[in-house]
Amino acid sequence: MNIFPYRSMRDCFDLRFYLVLGPDDTNGRDVADVVRDALRGGASFIQLRAKHADVREIVDMAERIAAVIAEEGKDQSVAFVIDDRVDAALEARAKGIKVDGVHIGQDDLDPQMARHLLGRDAIIGLSAKTEDDVRRAEALPFGTVDYLGAGPWHETSTKPDCILIDDHGARHTLAAASIDHLHSLTRLPIVVGGGVKLNDIDTLACSKADGWFVITAITKAEDPEQATHELVAAWQQVRGDQMHDHPAAELRRTTLPAAMSVATTDSSGGAGIPVDLKTMMACGVFAECCVCAITAQNTKGVTHIEELSPVAIRKQIDAVFDDIPPQAVKIGMVPSIEGITAVADALEANKAVNIVVDPVMVATSGAKLINDDAIATLTSRLFPMATLITPNLPETRVLLETIGSDLVPESEDDMEQAGHLIAEHYSCNVLVKGGHGLADANDLLVRTDGATQWFYGERINNPNTHGTGCTLSSAIAANLAAGASLEQAIEQAKLYVSGALRQMLDLGSGSGPFDHAWQWR
Repeated sequence: MNIFPYRSMRDCFDLRFYLVLGPDDTNGRDVADVVRDALRGGASFIQLRAKHADVREIVDMAERIAAVIAEEGKDQSVAFVIDDRVDAALEARAKGIKVDGVHIGQDDLDPQMARHLLGRDAIIGLSAKTEDDVRRAEALPFGTVDYLGAGPWHETSTKPDCILIDDHGARHTLAAASIDHLHSLTRLPIVVGGGVKLNDIDTLACSKADGWFVITAITKAEDPEQATHELVAAWQQVRGDQMHDHPAAELRRTTLPAAMSVATTDSSGGAGIPVDLKTMMACGVFAECCVCAITAQNTKGVTHIEELSPVAIRKQIDAVFDDIPPQAVKIGMVPSIEGITAVADALEANKAVNIVVDPVMVATSGAKLINDDAIATLTSRLFPMATLITPNLPETRVLLETIGSDLVPESEDDMEQAGHLIAEHYSCNVLVKGGHGLADANDLLVRTDGATQWFYGERINNPNTHGTGCTLSSAIAANLAAGASLEQAIEQAKLYVSGALRQMLDLGSGSGPFDHAWQWR
């Protein structure tokens, strides 16, 4: 997982003295040298705009600019963003270069996607030259955008697309009254530019703009340091040291849907509750649990199991529902009649919804993990309340035996027949998992109304598959908790499991676990 190794500047960036530059703007001078001069003149925000450069070139320039900002002792006070190129910002940040975020235009990458890709600590600026642009920015989820860039103040060759065209086709630039109106529509700070020169600063500072941005007034000046100093001084003569707020950085309470695992521990972390919690968190929900039994195990096998009392099981479930009620429940290994009964009673009393039962009954070797009486209790108490049960092929055979069928599912036709028999007998939706078959990893959903849907999967040649069933069922439960339909939940869960298996994690000397955090690496 790549973590940006610098403090976020979302709550302290200073838009007042904003320099935009790139290699096309500096009269052949190195962009980093111009940045150094501007910093010494008082520039408070730097934006790298390299329209004709590729990612490698942009990252190289960004590294040199970030180094200059640090050398000047301004890395904690001067924010640095890249214009438009979220890909370059991502690469730079992944390499440890202090790029604080991006500035994007109305026709560039969706701001919500930029926020998703860059994370909550990045600064995101958005161009907004019209009332409609500002209203669209305001309609975004809170915290998506940190500031707005408006313009042009004058018509410029670098921003021909920013000229405002009225209903009669006339061309306009921003006036102070327009800026004040835009400012009245948003809490976000607005930086204004586009052809701004020294003699514009007094008027601009008397408006409600929160800062100026310039390009050529600094980059093409004979002395960029002096030019910056004069621009800064002119603004401060009107505004003093007053600075804008940072409303998008405000910390607000958030929430998450919750999902609960009712199962047994695995001390090696490869299956059971540890895997359920990892999976649920990776699928974007808050994970809770009820421990029904404790095992001592590793990739080589189980050496000890100790059940919790029915009272302890009931109290755990009641406690969870009393405070953070889950929107879905995954039930895994519950080894005894008493434990299964306690789980069923507690879930019924608490009106649990979206229950996914992974009927852990049979070891990979074919040996039963729970006795026939416990299987009868499982099927009579938990199956009727389940939104979905997820037997693998060995477990499907056991369920078929319990209803008096001698069918041995070995083909897709057999799986369909088995699914219909189980769904009809137990009155629950069933996902017959084909992962224990020889040729594929295809699963079949059979609904109680007889409808069927195949979910085709990739068979990944990974010998480390410990906890695959736990992972799939808990991912389905997490997706249901997040509001997905049953079909969507299954599809997304299979993709997650395949991605985890594809990482080829190799731990332990037996059938090992796989990488549940693969999406973050």
